[in-house]
This record gives sequence, C-alpha cells and structure tokens, in this order.
Amino acid sequence: MEPPGQLDRLRALLAEILPRNRFVTRRLGDFGDLRDLADFTARVPFTHKLELVADQAAHPPYGSNLTFPSAAYTRFCQTSGTTGRPLAILDTNESWQWMLGNWQRIYTAAGVEPGARVYFAFSFGPFLGFWTAFEAAAQHGCLCLPGGGLSSAARLRAMVEHRAEVLCCTP
Repeated sequence: MEPPGQLDRLRALLAEILPRNRFVTRRLGDFGDLRDLADFTARVPFTHKLELVADQAAHPPYGSNLTFPSAAYTRFCQTSGTTGRPLAILDTNESWQWMLGNWQRIYTAAGVEPGARVYFAFSFGPFLGFWTAFEAAAQHGCLCLPGGGLSSAARLRAMVEHRAEVLCCTP
C-alpha cells in the first residue's frame, strides 16, 4: 500500500526537475507518467555518489545536477572526502531549511530540548554535516558551543567548563 500523497509528490518533483536539471534529464530521458510507486522504483535508477562526483568533474565546478539558476543557491558545502574526492553541494534557502528541519527532528528524537548546551567538536570547514547540525541546534533553541581548531584536550576541558550536555562530532 502506498503512503497517501506520495505518488503525487513524486510526480510534482519530476515535473519540476526534468525540464531544468540536465543530470536527471540525461538519466531519465523522456520519462512520461508514473503509474504507481512500483513503477517509480522500477524505472528510476539509484544514483551513486561516484556518478555525482564524475558529473562535477565533467561539468566544473558544481556539475549539472542543478535545478535552479546559480543565483538561487545560497550555500556551498561539501562531503568530507574521506572516501575520495569531496562532493560539492549547493543549496537554496528552501533546501537548506529542509535539512535543518531533519536535524531538528533528530534532536527531538534524541531528547535534546531547547536550552541544552551542545558542543560541536568540528572545524569550521566546508563539511555539510557540521553546518547543518550547528545551525539546526541554534534554531532548536540550544546553546551552540564550537570547538573547531582546538586540541582534543582543550575540547574536553571546554565541554566540562561549559557543562555541555550533547556532543556532536565525527568518529
């Protein structure tokens, strides 16, 4: 059984993306209409990160997986690059807010309440995960404590000194 409205949302997404996003258009071609979610699953290939990285190399600097004019994008981040070349990610204000909303749901599910002190043991580089976690915590009403550029010992001292209740970090 399909979730209510899911097929209509996918149709609307494809109607917006297909005429404007060269990457998706090359992959899907003349897509036509969707009969149901099973049809979507059967006809839409899974996109792998390496495909996006290759597209950015072929169409520098941001690739062809862009739906809007360049002036619509307000944020640049990238993946960490731990498994290869970093993937650049551009966001509109709307897509950025969507990601922040997802982080806020994570904070709520984890029991993080407004007013909590959240320590971020990240550098202030272009890593997407840091920026979204940090800004979402601020919007969630948390006190955000940045620990970028500090040694491990200094970060531990800062967490104790500021009585951090939540730690966000990478392994």
